[in-house]
Amino acid sequence: MDKRYDLIILGSGPAGLAAGIYAERAKLDTLVIEKEYVSGGQVVNTYEVDNYPGLPGINGFDMGMKFREHADGLGVKFAVDRVCRVEVLREAEVPADEGGDAAGRPVYQVVCENETYAAKSLIIATGAVHRRLGVPGEEELAGMGVSYCATCDGAFFRNKDVAVVGGGDVAIEDAIFLARACRRVYVIHRRDELRGAKSLQEKLLSLPNVEMLWSTVVEKIEGDSQVSGLTIRNVKTGEVSQLPLQGVFIAVGITPNSRIFEGLVEMDHGYIAADETGRTSAPGIFAAGDVRTKALRQIVTAVADGANAVTSAERYLEG
Repeated sequence: MDKRYDLIILGSGPAGLAAGIYAERAKLDTLVIEKEYVSGGQVVNTYEVDNYPGLPGINGFDMGMKFREHADGLGVKFAVDRVCRVEVLREAEVPADEGGDAAGRPVYQVVCENETYAAKSLIIATGAVHRRLGVPGEEELAGMGVSYCATCDGAFFRNKDVAVVGGGDVAIEDAIFLARACRRVYVIHRRDELRGAKSLQEKLLSLPNVEMLWSTVVEKIEGDSQVSGLTIRNVKTGEVSQLPLQGVFIAVGITPNSRIFEGLVEMDHGYIAADETGRTSAPGIFAAGDVRTKALRQIVTAVADGANAVTSAERYLEG
């Protein structure tokens, strides 16, 4: 059989890169598999990061490059490939002298489009993606007034007018958070009632600078180099109108990149079930970053996840 690594890390966002750095420092024979030629994950598409300690106002692409430079400086090995599936090879299939585990632990075979890799342990750090509205102007103005993270970008819109699109808990929490600093917050929801927790709804509806736009959808995000407003439509009357503002926060859901791991590890609403140690239901498989169950999905928590997952992997490999 071909070479087996101590650890394979799937994904090269902040969680995967942090895990690679910690694994290399731990002297684990490690490979990071990334699907893009540029490391950093979603952060590279972020115009500015203002809440990462010690690096206020850094460009997201520059932050991703700094993480990658750190990993390269330590000698972390990378492979650009797209993971198709993970297969489990049991002890009987892999003798101990050929990379198997005398204690009966599995070896994981990572089948990718170009190559197949194997390791004694895995860290899944494939992240998650924010659902898009799919309207004109959304992609073009991403990072220039279009945001998917109020806690990340809200500070840039102090004393400005913004909109939150969505009607669930996240949208309501985002609107409450933004109302503390923004001049006016419009909440745009396609239905005539919110879906979030009643306690959150009561708090939101009590805020004087929040205006609800019920039964309304966004048709287009306006602006050239910066968001200048929205074209909105009332789904009941069909009336189309313009809403001038400086920012729009889209909170219509997050989709974890976890589908190919279904049946391999336990899931929780699509997220990989794992606590802060990163341990999953499968021996030797750990999860880090936005793909795992957690309350706060931020760069700083992803980095912490990567470190914790490697520590757990070390303990697992030591037996």
